[in-house]
Amino acid sequence: MTTPTFSVLGADLAVKGDITAGAELHIDGQVEGDITCAGLVQGEASIICGAIRAQTARLAGTVRGGIEVGQLVVLKTARIEGDVKYDALTIEQGAQIDGKLTHGIEPVDSENTLALVN
Repeated sequence: MTTPTFSVLGADLAVKGDITAGAELHIDGQVEGDITCAGLVQGEASIICGAIRAQTARLAGTVRGGIEVGQLVVLKTARIEGDVKYDALTIEQGAQIDGKLTHGIEPVDSENTLALVN
């Protein structure tokens, strides 16, 4: 079985529950639950209510919950309500973060993430 390189949750999709993905996840819709994945790309209109844990993340929408990401890019349209832990951080001018920023996280183990998916 071949593992997909990415999964997409479209703008018309609303998910209640935790999501675990071994690959990159692109979210344009709404998620109410925790997200664990290798990489996360969030669209501008997306709303995530829950914790995010990933190796990389590019956030452009609204996040209400804690974030633990190795390499984090917060785009100017992003609105984050929660504490953020990171190893590398880029914040565009105009982005809003209402929470504590902390450098240094435990790395996400992609092999264990895949084991959770299977």
